[in-house]
Amino acid sequence: MIVGYARTSTTEQEAGLSAQLRDLEAAGCNRVFQEQVSSVDRDARRELNAALDYVRDGDTLIVTKLDRLARSVPHLLELVEALKEKGATLRILAMDIDTGTPTGKLMVSVLGSVAAFEREIMLERQREGIAKAKAEGKYKGRKPTAKAKVADVQRLRAEGKGATEIAKALGIGRASVYRILAT
Repeated sequence: MIVGYARTSTTEQEAGLSAQLRDLEAAGCNRVFQEQVSSVDRDARRELNAALDYVRDGDTLIVTKLDRLARSVPHLLELVEALKEKGATLRILAMDIDTGTPTGKLMVSVLGSVAAFEREIMLERQREGIAKAKAEGKYKGRKPTAKAKVADVQRLRAEGKGATEIAKALGIGRASVYRILAT
């Protein structure tokens, strides 16, 4: 079965949704899941989750453009892996990528490799920047929040408050409360 997924970020983008639906129909989709929601909130994308649940072994999920499906390359790879585990493939019309073909698999692998490379470069730059700032005495790290609230934790505990209540009241983690109380 050929399953389509169409998404726009806002309800004002009716023309964009209509164009996607037209393209998905032309691609031969038997079933189309559609929604108007931002890609940022992963949990709000109910129709994408429904489409992923719906596909079965041998099915193909089709989207018109990559940005309609995934927020980032790592998210794309996560979705491709989920489809692969179900025996389904992904087809992106605008990029002419089909993970059911050797070339499509290669393209997704290349995208994943580039994303991993970019992340490593970014982390390396971050480490270098922190080392330089430390050497110049400009980087001290984050101030410990819980340690500054030892007296407050002990006072609230003496008042009979529980760890969860103390953590909420002071804006610190419950584990921090337990750590302070254990000393």
